[in-house]
Parts: sequence; structure tokens; C-alpha cells
Amino acid sequence: MIKLLNPESLERNPAFAQGTLATGSRTIHVGGQNGIDQAGVMASGAPAQTAQALRNVLAVLNEGGADQTDVARLTVHLVESVDPREAFGAVAGVWGPHPTAVTVLRVAGLARPDALVEIDAIAVATS
Repeated sequence: MIKLLNPESLERNPAFAQGTLATGSRTIHVGGQNGIDQAGVMASGAPAQTAQALRNVLAVLNEGGADQTDVARLTVHLVESVDPREAFGAVAGVWGPHPTAVTVLRVAGLARPDALVEIDAIAVATS
């Protein structure tokens, strides 16, 4: 069975869920998160967008009974004009010392024209 994850702290969209939890396996799939807040306002610049996108990932994980220590993989999509070092400078302050497998993709653009960063995750809830 699939449980939809839509934390109250994230922007709502009736067309999709922020994540899903496969209840039998406790696998969480976090859909691509941009640097937008609950009101749908995009953060300014790659570091701020990265930090907000990670906070959004953490909110979805929390809704599914997980945290960053349960993440098996992150995929980070960066608009090709973004310096990865600039974006990753925000990671430690939000994510903390919890390394995981990461794939970084450079892309021409994202669904929201003002988005510079999008992050999705796969995790296994332990609670």
C-alpha cells in the first residue's frame, strides 16, 4: 500500500504528493523539492534554494517517519549556470554530518523557471 506524504509545512498542490511511503517496505520516495517555502515563495540564490530544498526533503522524511540518517540516496539537479560548490556550501548547516550516496546532475532548466536546485531522495523509514 502507498501512503501519500504531504507535510503541512510545505506548499500544497492538488496534482501531486510531496512524497510517498511504501508501507510494506517502509521505503520513502521524496519527490523533487525546490527552494520554495510553504507560501510558494522561492528563495533567492543557489545556496538559499539548496538549504530550503533540503529542509523540504527533511519535512517529507519526517512525515514518513524518517530523517537524514535513513536516506539511501539523494539526487541533486542543478541548473547548469550554478556553481556546485556554491550550492553545496549550504548542505552542512541543514543536513548535518550525515553522508549518503549522492548523484548530481547538471540540467538546462527545471519546471519552475526561477528554480536553480531540485533535490529528491530515497529513504527507508526505521520508525
